Amino acid sequence: MVSLAKLGASLLLGAAVAASASGSSFPDSSAGDRAATTSLFAQSAAQILQHEFKSREVSYLLLDARTGSLLVSHWDSLERPIPMGSLVKPFITVAYGDEHEFRYPAYVCKGQVGGCWLPRGHGGLDIVSAIAYSCNSYFRMLTVNMSSADVFPVVRQFGLDSPTAKLSGPDLIGVGNRWLISPLHMARAYLELNRRRDQPGAREALAGMLQSALRGTGSEVGRALKHSVALVKTGTAACTHLPAAPGDGFVVALFPAEEPELLLMVRVHGVPGAKASVTAGRMLRRIEE
Repeated sequence: MVSLAKLGASLLLGAAVAASASGSSFPDSSAGDRAATTSLFAQSAAQILQHEFKSREVSYLLLDARTGSLLVSHWDSLERPIPMGSLVKPFITVAYGDEHEFRYPAYVCKGQVGGCWLPRGHGGLDIVSAIAYSCNSYFRMLTVNMSSADVFPVVRQFGLDSPTAKLSGPDLIGVGNRWLISPLHMARAYLELNRRRDQPGAREALAGMLQSALRGTGSEVGRALKHSVALVKTGTAACTHLPAAPGDGFVVALFPAEEPELLLMVRVHGVPGAKASVTAGRMLRRIEE
């Protein structure tokens, strides 16, 4: 396993470069030979989750990030489309970039007045920090002139479920319940995002996910890991299973960040995404040990 100091330094450099759009990127995830079969590390991770995490309040799936194979799942109706909240934001980032030469605006989030989930606001943001803090206000601004037609190319490229209705604005950033995506399709879309990590749009999205783990909504994952770093995106969406709750928290984590071997997706019943990252962090900590 790469040391935390070496890995963190490498990724922080990549995040800073992506944020400034200087043309550098994360390390090429395609470099070297990919595993043709599931690694012993991935098999061990699946066994740990299967044996130790059986709560009815927690749904999860684990994918081999190198092969895309599903290693283990504890999730009813894995392929049934459901609302997935802010997990869509990295793909909106790519869709917006496609139409704007991958130039992303700076913005000041003033909180509730701008439709953000954080009442006091996030202050000044760029695209990387907007993903890290999952700022609804920033993404409302970004999508004000976007519609379903603008996301269809990204839907096809990343294998997401297409919107079944004409969507615009807040619907496109996971606010509400109109864009439904299956958990398995969403997980595999993140694997495709990682595969494209040297491409504009994907590069900024992954830099935001790194910052999420270090100081954003996924920071509980970052705190839980002692020897490595993860790429994390959180989301909160309407509960779609019984017993009903006001909402459920979602987390996607690619681990380790420099060259992911695993993708973990977690849904925790009745909590927001930032709280769900506590559970995801505990799971990844057990895998890391």
